[in-house]
Amino acid sequence: MPRIGHGAVSLLRARAPAPAVAWAALGAIAAVVPACWMWGFTVDDALIAVRYARHLAAGLGWRFDAHGPSTDGVTPLPWPVLLAPLARAADALVVLGRAKAVGLMAWGAVAAALGAAAWRADRAPAWARGAALSTLALSVPVAAYAVSGMETALATSLATAAVMARRPRATALLAGLAATLRPEMAPWACVLAAGIVIAGGRTTPASRAREVAAAVALALGPFVACALVRAVVWGRPAPLAVMAKPSDLAHGVAYAGAACVVTLTPLLVLAPWALRRAPRALAIVLAAAAQVAAVMVVGGDWMPYARLMVPVAPSLAWAAVLVAEHAHPLATAARSAVALAVGVVLVARGGTEGRHVGADRAALVARARPLLGAARRVAALDVGWVSAATDADVVDLAGLTDPEIAALPGGHTSKRVDVMFLLSRRPDALLLYAPAGLPGGRLEAWAGAWYPRVVEARLARDPVLARHFAPAAWIPLGARGAGYVLLRARPRRQGS
Repeated sequence: MPRIGHGAVSLLRARAPAPAVAWAALGAIAAVVPACWMWGFTVDDALIAVRYARHLAAGLGWRFDAHGPSTDGVTPLPWPVLLAPLARAADALVVLGRAKAVGLMAWGAVAAALGAAAWRADRAPAWARGAALSTLALSVPVAAYAVSGMETALATSLATAAVMARRPRATALLAGLAATLRPEMAPWACVLAAGIVIAGGRTTPASRAREVAAAVALALGPFVACALVRAVVWGRPAPLAVMAKPSDLAHGVAYAGAACVVTLTPLLVLAPWALRRAPRALAIVLAAAAQVAAVMVVGGDWMPYARLMVPVAPSLAWAAVLVAEHAHPLATAARSAVALAVGVVLVARGGTEGRHVGADRAALVARARPLLGAARRVAALDVGWVSAATDADVVDLAGLTDPEIAALPGGHTSKRVDVMFLLSRRPDALLLYAPAGLPGGRLEAWAGAWYPRVVEARLARDPVLARHFAPAAWIPLGARGAGYVLLRARPRRQGS
């Protein structure tokens, strides 16, 4: 990271009192240190956006396959555009590393501002402000997604800046920009924009209604702009992922409930009586409740660490500081103790194991590159790492980047892709994920392996697949026996 010159440090000290600088440093430490510990974390979808960005940078347009059709395969529409300057003539894993660094810097800067804001909230006990920052530091999901290489870090930074902004219009605009990166945040942005105006309470009811309407329109504007672009370019206002991963309310409710615990900061604002006396904090908490409802409706997510709640988690740490100005110290201490204890327990029980994912994924890519070097079209369910291992076209069995497969019945890992449909796409390589390895460690026993995901299990059980594909290699993932079976298309008979 760039070093700050002595002149810049002197200027900072001249403009801000020493305690403000100290609190800003505490905020930055609470964000950067845990994120650096989780530096190795990432998810497969991060590399999907990287491939789109690399093709944009190369002048190939908005497409997943270099010579395929343009598809809406990235839910945060602006993200590939923001990544494109980092993706010129660069390896996919290098671009991912750059995206992780950008996320870390953005979150670290906003967290420093959060620390400085905590210093200004001097009606709250210093220990309560410190407890809020400490809880945020223990929130592994926030740390993990700060360096995941995904858009989540930028969405988190924008959302946190929004709740700290002093002007309602700034709050509305920043919240709206966050919703362009995470569309399910649109209700959060609207509730926050309206709530901050109402919390101000300095105007007549009529003028306040106009201000609320203007703030909501400003918050919703960037989201609507993205929807219009999608409608014009791809014929659908909603991201392709909405069709590829249909919502499941039951899963969404369970996901949201767990997310409110593992992100920790929601535990700090369980203070209904104090919230009534802290209107700005109440607006932030109500917006977070809207986010929880939206997460339930969209059916949650398959990614680890409660990704969909991460962007609003730091805002609740700020709300906790505001609540502490009005709450009884014993109640604040009790909530803080519970949140910190839960955080310590989650970390002690292996909550940071995800930091090894990136290294395992990089090794997987390195092993697969020579094996996929001659492939023209590869079929797989996890297309992110595959797109980093080969420049070949990819048949996306989950439909995240393929509208035709996305439209098939089934969920994210259970699309009704049968063998005949697969053969019609003419892949010359197929990858199947087997978390428990191969029976007896023998490659020829690939069909009898355990494939927990419905798409892969259905294909592996179909005898037609074995007539058209032969096992070529086992590509291990990590040190726990998991990996991918690589099948290659058998030579086609003449005239077939």
